[in-house]
Parts: sequence; structure tokens; C-alpha cells
Amino acid sequence: MSAHGASLSPHPTPDPIARGGRTPLVRPGDAVAVLGLGLSGVAAARLAKARGAEVYASDAVSGERQDAAAGTLREEGIVAETGGHDLSLIRNSDLVVVSPGIPPTAEVRQVLRESETPCVAEIELAYRDLTSRVIGITGTNGKTTTTALCHHILEVGGIDAVVGGNIGTPLSEIALRAEQPDWVVVELSSFQLADTDAFASDIGVLLNLAPDHLDRYPDVAAYYADKRRLFRNSGPHSRWVLNAEDPAVMKLAQGAEGTAYLVSTTSPASPGAYLDAEDNLRLDLPERRESWLSARDLRILGRHNVVNALAAGTVAALAGCEAPAIASALAGFPGLPHRLEPVASIGGVLWVNDSKATNVAATLVAVQAFERPIVLLLGGRHKGEPFAPLIPWVQRGVGVVAFGEAAPRVLAELGGAPSAVTLADSLESAVRAARKIARPGDVVLLSPACSSYDMFRNYEERGNAFREIVQALQREDRGA
Repeated sequence: MSAHGASLSPHPTPDPIARGGRTPLVRPGDAVAVLGLGLSGVAAARLAKARGAEVYASDAVSGERQDAAAGTLREEGIVAETGGHDLSLIRNSDLVVVSPGIPPTAEVRQVLRESETPCVAEIELAYRDLTSRVIGITGTNGKTTTTALCHHILEVGGIDAVVGGNIGTPLSEIALRAEQPDWVVVELSSFQLADTDAFASDIGVLLNLAPDHLDRYPDVAAYYADKRRLFRNSGPHSRWVLNAEDPAVMKLAQGAEGTAYLVSTTSPASPGAYLDAEDNLRLDLPERRESWLSARDLRILGRHNVVNALAAGTVAALAGCEAPAIASALAGFPGLPHRLEPVASIGGVLWVNDSKATNVAATLVAVQAFERPIVLLLGGRHKGEPFAPLIPWVQRGVGVVAFGEAAPRVLAELGGAPSAVTLADSLESAVRAARKIARPGDVVLLSPACSSYDMFRNYEERGNAFREIVQALQREDRGA
């Protein structure tokens, strides 16, 4: 990477697939198994069949959504089942496309390792058939917001782009199009990156790094190693947008081939983008220097979202967007649900839904976004990381209401601070406990630092439940 050291050390290839760039993985007559019948799994099955493969698709779960997906695939001539996997059939496949939701400890993963069956993520399968240029965005937190914001800027700037990956359209569906877009903006999780081989970003973004998913990874190093696969196929023409404020980001990217563009809210970054002394978002590239807008004009909350905006703006500039379009798009972007989403103001108390904060680092970022006193709703299913980083904030007066499976651990780790932890047995009782604690001028912040799976199917369902409970409180307040 320009001015950033030697090349990255080579990574071992866990699956016996030769590097092939954009060479399609599937040939006519291949036996392809697709594990997981979510949107991306269904799209992968269709792509493999369109390329002439004999496709078997399955899901370990038998539910309404999975059964409907299997039925649709069967109507299209694809063998599909739910409630389990045919391990013998999978073992003898030429290629297996694995859902990122299937953990390494799953039986089917063990079968694949023992049989040395080639195994890839859906984004790898699709990438081999894409003609679009790729913007790949990863990091522990902020991926979805930055991906959506980047696409929004490109759209305002008149550039042909679609969103794929974790949000938007499955990449395999895009690969099937007769006319593909000029750019695909792809949100990349560590789980997806783990099963890639030739996947490469024309413009790659690494936003931040912090411990996460320690319920799935043996340690932080293993988690970071999967993130590092973003740089696996770097080349002289690769372009990387990196958060200069995060030492772990800079260390992970060190030596990747290509050019680094840095973003920072604390000091000038060149080449890259930064927040100047007057709080203006500014771009500084050799070929163009410009000011976009004041940070006060952003609708998304928090200093971390200034970093996200700088990153998205830099990507857009590298993709050909002009300054007026970047400034207009940044000013108009409203943010996404469940990410520091203001829900209501009741009696001078602001209620904020940050249900997407499923790790401690994300919650720390959320707490730092406010200068007002905070009552923090914390809990859910613990993911293996300590809550100790929150202790200084609790000592400064952040009140905590703990709920869900993690509540006893929250109490054990944070309860010794001067501000006591209040326990609640449900999200609704947590909200009502917070209402009693909060005073006019405070923020009640749902930023759980845990997954939702003890009580809810996903963070969206948890956030929606929070919103409904708060809105019911608002109606009660109005009727009082």
C-alpha cells in the first residue's frame, strides 16, 4: 500500500479452490449444494442452476419462510428441503455454498472439512460472475449505515450503483442480470469474508475494529483474521478507505497493495477526507480539494457517523461523484432504523433506538454520541465480551437498566459502580423502569451491547418492540 509498508503476508487457503479472479466457479454438470435458504441462498441456487449445475438446496430449519423458499425452488426444478441437510449428498458435491449464519461448529461444517469439499460464501460465487466494479465495506460497527450512505451518494450523483451483500439485493441476483450496474456496494461481514477466496474490492473500506462475535470465534485474533481477508487479493490498482483514528484498522491494512485514503475527525488526512478546525467535512486528494458541508448539517447522530460520512464521501469521490452531489446527499441522508434512531420525546426525555448495537464497542460509540445524561438499556444474549469498558461511563453517571439473559452478568460487572444497575425481566419492564429514572433533559438509550436472540428473532424485531412500547408511553403521557 502506498506509503504504508510491505505487502501483506500470505493467508492459508482453507478450501481447495484455485484462485481464479472472475472465472466462474460453476460449470455445466457440476453438483452444487446450497446450505441455507435465506434470500442469498435462494439467489445462489438460481445462479448455479442458470450456469448448468445440478443443484441441491437445504436448510436445517423448517419454518414458514424456509418451507416457502424450498417450495419455490422446487417449482424451478431445484431439489430443495428443509429441516436438515443430506450430508452424503453434500459431501459428494463439487461445490458447496454456505450461509454465513452456519457456525464453524455445525455438523455440516465438520463434514465439509473432513471431506475437503470446496466451500464458498454466496458473495464469492456471485463475484465470479459479476462484471460490475465492487465497493466492499466492512468493520465491526457502522457497516450498514456506511453502505447505505455510500449508495445514496452515488445515486444522487447519477452513478449507476446498487446495494448488495448483507443489505439490498443478493449478489447472485445481480450476477444473473443481463445488464449489470457499473458499481455494486457490498456490506461484508466477517462471516462472509471467511468463505471467500478470489473476492476483491475495487474500492475497499475498513471502518473500525473491536472485539465481537466471541461466541463464535475462539479469540479476537481469529475474528480480525477474517476481517483481514478484505485485503487478501489486493493489487496495484486497489484503493482502500481507512479510519486513521483506529490503530487496529491501520495495523490490519498495513502492507496491502494499492493506495490508502485516510479519514479522520481529529487531524488533516491526505490523501483522504477529514474534519477541519471549523467542523467542515473536507476532501484532500492530489487531483481535487473541496469542502462538502458542516458536520452540524448531518442528520445522523454522533461523532462516529462523521467518520462514516467521511468514508462514504471519499468512496463516492473515488467513484466519480462531484462535490455538490456529495454535499447534498450527505445533508439529506436520514439514517437507518435501529441505529441511534430518535423515537420520541416524552416530558423532555429523548428516547433513542440503537438496537443494532450488539457489541460493547457499538454501545460505547452510542454513549459517546450524547452530551446529555443517559439512562442505558443494556442486555440480551451475551456474546462473550466483557462489559467492563462501560464502567467509566457508569461512574460518570450513566444509569443502567439491565434485561435479558445477560442481566446477571451486567449486574456483576457494572453493579459496583456508584450508579446502581436496575434489573428488569423484559424489554417493556426495562422501558418502564427507565421512565422512572429519567429526568427532563435525559436520553433513554436502547443500546444493548448484546444479541437479541434470547427474546427476539433479530435486532430489528427488538428495535420495533422498543419503538412500540415507547410510543405507547407517549400516548399515555398525552392522555394524562
